Amino acid sequence: MTATLRDLGEFELIRAITARFARGRDVLVGPGDDAAVLAAPDARVVVTTDLLLEGRHFRRDWSSGVDVGHKAAAQNLADVAAMGARPTGLFVGFAAPGDLPVDWALALADGLAAECALAGASVAGGDISSADAIMLGVTALGDLEGRAPVLRSGARPGDVVVLAGSVGRAEAGLALLTAGRGHDADADVNAGWAGLVSAHRRPRPPYPLGPALAAAGAHAMCDVSDGLVQDLGHIAAASQVRIDLDLAALTGLAALTDLTGLAADGPLRSAAAELGADPLDWVLTGGEDHALVACLPPSAVIPAGCEQIGLVLPGSGVTLAGRPAVGRGGWNHFA
Repeated sequence: MTATLRDLGEFELIRAITARFARGRDVLVGPGDDAAVLAAPDARVVVTTDLLLEGRHFRRDWSSGVDVGHKAAAQNLADVAAMGARPTGLFVGFAAPGDLPVDWALALADGLAAECALAGASVAGGDISSADAIMLGVTALGDLEGRAPVLRSGARPGDVVVLAGSVGRAEAGLALLTAGRGHDADADVNAGWAGLVSAHRRPRPPYPLGPALAAAGAHAMCDVSDGLVQDLGHIAAASQVRIDLDLAALTGLAALTDLTGLAADGPLRSAAAELGADPLDWVLTGGEDHALVACLPPSAVIPAGCEQIGLVLPGSGVTLAGRPAVGRGGWNHFA
């Protein structure tokens, strides 16, 4: 018989979960007291928070507990990196039905811990409660290490727009799962589809490139959580500029073997062909890859792992090769 949260009880569950979390160098007091204590050598702390709801942000028939843990941590840690900061700590509020298997909850904790390890952060505390469906409230902290925070409002005409990480792949994976073509058998038969599904289940933000772009002099930056056009639109609006995307860069950069270039991304193209979709739509509007986009002065040395995809110009909004990005939206929680 599978043990449930109700069988284990709150405090035994807390002990079982926290035993899975290693304490990093930034955590001075971890789980077990009324509050945690983290070092703040910069005297400033970057803070961000997100909610994940079962049925809205993940499905248990599509994602394991480990997958959900990775995703929950990644989407918050990426926001910290997008400010130019180094992720340090994660706090997790977890609510679930009493009949949830204990193994699923422990797998969630393993995913959270593993993703934090990738970013150099630690799970430093949280809370547990009961609910009718699984809910996660995640807060991430970061250290600017003496640098100024990189805001959305600093882009200037003449800047180059660069991308770090992948866009479109998580949306492709979601489309495959929705169409019933993203399960392991299909992914095995169609080379590369497993990678697209994995991008939806476990995004891979380029954490070190946030601080690297800040050190390179980035004027503005954000993570791509709601779609490339939409998130660049936030920078354009905050900075009162126009951002023009280079379609050739987005569709033909052979160097982007694991980033954006569609010419180099056979799985993205084959999945789109299979589903009757436009792969460029996934690249421009797909969210949850948690790539980073930044605006750098033209004299800056672009860090390795980033590619130029556009320019900042006078004006407003986002354009594609000079034309308005009509109909190229992104995720809207209330649409």
